[in-house]
Amino acid sequence: MKIAVIGAGAMGSIYASFLAKSNNDVLAIDLWEEHLNEIKKNGLRVSGFSGDNNVKNIKVSNNIEDAKEYDLYIIATKASGVGPVASKLSKIISKEAIILTIQNGLGAGERIASYMPTDNILLGVAQGFGASMKGPGHAHHNNMSMIRIGEMNGGISTRLNDLVKLWCDAGFNAKAFGDIEQLIWEKFICNVAYSGSCSIFKKKVGEVIDNEHMYNIAKGCALEAKKMGDMKKVNFTFDDTVNYITEFGKKLLDSKPSMLQDVEAKRLSEVDAINGMVVTLGKELGIDTPFNTAVSSIIKAQEAEYS
Repeated sequence: MKIAVIGAGAMGSIYASFLAKSNNDVLAIDLWEEHLNEIKKNGLRVSGFSGDNNVKNIKVSNNIEDAKEYDLYIIATKASGVGPVASKLSKIISKEAIILTIQNGLGAGERIASYMPTDNILLGVAQGFGASMKGPGHAHHNNMSMIRIGEMNGGISTRLNDLVKLWCDAGFNAKAFGDIEQLIWEKFICNVAYSGSCSIFKKKVGEVIDNEHMYNIAKGCALEAKKMGDMKKVNFTFDDTVNYITEFGKKLLDSKPSMLQDVEAKRLSEVDAINGMVVTLGKELGIDTPFNTAVSSIIKAQEAEYS
């Protein structure tokens, strides 16, 4: 299959590497020229949970138009990049092409829907990866739990099952879900808990969990997010939010959320799509969100110093 991975950061690089090893025709699209040049020259290295592998049959580009007439487009950018990518894709994709978007936070599908019909849009959730870039051409992951995929409009389809098989054949643990929004919300609550708290304290997940005061912030953020989901009538698989985020965090004790990686690198983060989204929903629903408001404000203040 001809697959374009748009956004070849840590997660996108892992996707591209595994899918290329499985004899797919993979094009990695990114704006980081040094990264693309390293992949082109020496291949894409992925180390960590799955071993240490270097894949050399990946094509690279900084131009989405080079992905014209591909079969599958995997959008692995940050949340803020989804809209601009969708705008460009709308001009080159065929009617049969599938778009799979995998981001942290909420609203990726809706951003794409602003530029094209939702018929061929699928949503994904990457669970338990803890990925980071070690340098140009080198991605690392601490763990690799599951790629969860679903139709944006719900239900189980033949193409969904075929797509899941593609990921499984590439070495991922992948599964189809009829209600992908449920999974997106459940990961969102974990992102809200750890992305914000790790970023303001500049600590790894395990360090936040082990500190009573830091963890109180994480728990407060998560409970506010769960309240929003309940108001939206999300069909959660758990009732005990604190236990849920604790069990999630125990699998990624040594991980740095991508938001913390952005803060440390003095890049703009995805705070608006994660902790900031809880604040936005709170205003819409008339619910106070003191924990997420404070966390978002601290991160935005940090970003203002270097943006």
